[in-house]
Amino acid sequence: MPVPPTTPRNTRRSRNTRRSLTLGLVGALAVAAGPVPPAGAAAPATTRPSTATGATVANPVVAGPIARTTPVGDPGHGYPFLATDVNLAAAGYVEEEFFLFGTATRYAVQGTQNATTLGTDQPYGTRLVVRRPANTKKFNGVVIAEWNNVSNQWDQEVDWFQSHEHLIRSGYAWVGVSAQRAGLHSATGLKAWSPTRYGPLDVTVGGTVTDDSLSYDIFSQAVKAVRNPTGVDPLGKLPAPQYVIATGHSQSAGRLANYYNGVQQSANVLDAVVLHGGGGVLRTDLATPVFRINSEGDVASGILPAAARAQADSPVLRSWEVAGASHGDWKLITDYGPLRKRDIGSYPGGYPGEPQSCTLPSLSRIPQHMVQNAGYDHTVAWVAQGTTPPNAPPIRTTTTTPPAVARDDLGLALGGIRLAQHEVPLRVNSGSNTGPGFCFLDGSSVPLTDAQLAARYPTVGAYVDASVAATLAAADAGYLPVQFTRDPAWYSDLRDLIAEYVAAGRITEYVAARLTDRLQRAEQAGTAGNAARAAELLAQLADRARQRITGDPAARDAVLRVTEALITLLDAADRRNR
Repeated sequence: MPVPPTTPRNTRRSRNTRRSLTLGLVGALAVAAGPVPPAGAAAPATTRPSTATGATVANPVVAGPIARTTPVGDPGHGYPFLATDVNLAAAGYVEEEFFLFGTATRYAVQGTQNATTLGTDQPYGTRLVVRRPANTKKFNGVVIAEWNNVSNQWDQEVDWFQSHEHLIRSGYAWVGVSAQRAGLHSATGLKAWSPTRYGPLDVTVGGTVTDDSLSYDIFSQAVKAVRNPTGVDPLGKLPAPQYVIATGHSQSAGRLANYYNGVQQSANVLDAVVLHGGGGVLRTDLATPVFRINSEGDVASGILPAAARAQADSPVLRSWEVAGASHGDWKLITDYGPLRKRDIGSYPGGYPGEPQSCTLPSLSRIPQHMVQNAGYDHTVAWVAQGTTPPNAPPIRTTTTTPPAVARDDLGLALGGIRLAQHEVPLRVNSGSNTGPGFCFLDGSSVPLTDAQLAARYPTVGAYVDASVAATLAAADAGYLPVQFTRDPAWYSDLRDLIAEYVAAGRITEYVAARLTDRLQRAEQAGTAGNAARAAELLAQLADRARQRITGDPAARDAVLRVTEALITLLDAADRRNR
């Protein structure tokens, strides 16, 4: 059974080492949400050192990395809960789990006031999971620290699921923090999931603390352990991070909003905060930047309170709303589902192939994760260079009481950030749905009929022109990362489309196999940054679709629309990168 070390080794990095990394960090990040260059790249003199010292935050004792005693998926659960199924080794990354032990302060947080101390020197033990570059040269110097979501009564790293491809591609390190009671102590929490592995952990002081008042200082100390360790270094041999950006989704966004209001001013351990899918009213007298990203579903359901929506953008607050997107979406559920099935035993609601219980087909397909990726890059530029992110129009609401999301005659939300998948629709994606459980959070996605598609796009080229224009406009506005064509969603969306037509009996298995063979190879090239090769392979896919989908012109055109649009985007990306 893992136990805390008794004599931590001092591995605090020198100021000179940290200063040398500053000069080669993220200052060269493009203003329009460009990718963060790895350490060692040239950076302009305007790069600003972090002012987040965390001087008043205690250093916990770090134990680990905790050994894996069984293979991933083994019933003995001798591995980290929700251990990733991403091939980290192929990307030059590692996953490690650490335990933190220390004493923390209990805080009561209310509104926008400073936190009130309820007690001090409360012993605790928790865990953090680190996914980081194995090689110093790949590290961009930025840690994304996620406050794990516990709405399901177990740890869930929503923002990792949404953004891991971009974080890995850009060289971020990600740290998931288990700060709340439910994640450890519920009937489905870590201690019940693996009593042997997680037995030493406790955030309730032996059951005497029955709220989450310890969670705020536990989160501060977890970040302190990453920024400036006094013993075992959770980042291994990587240099000290220059910036730590906190992120959290839904309930975790609410916790981070409380943290920002009540604790950040005194802790001063974070450089910025990203609130995704919620977060309440924020105080306006702090210098720490906050980036708030919400879906149409967050606006429609009230998860984002009206008073919070009413807060205007400022030098330290930026708010974006993504039209057509849902609180829990296709990207989240399809990435998270297999791990939940492996470690919990059931798929989440709306998972493909599982019984559907919502009124409309569940889960919006709007790729709001690409907007989130841009948000992280903008936040780095914000703290590193003082470059404020672009503003974005809010989603429009009606003048009724209560107000509702304003929609066009197709049911599409008006206003907000309008990605091509919403502005030039092939499906009616919405942040709203009805039905049991989390249906109201998961939104909906209803394919347009053949007749609707033919009326809106008389030719394949009509769709391609409009879709490409909308995507490039979003990229130029800064709502997509510069290397947006490397996102695997472009390819998985086409794969899912082909699968839907196979399931409907409109494309044969044989033809689908010929198409997906080229698609798989195009994805490998495109996500690796070889836009020209990806476009060449997709052109071969398009030729095969024209030659082999002969009995159903509507099915053929459905495949060609998406394929030709992606080819055109890849060509544009290739020209821009020359």
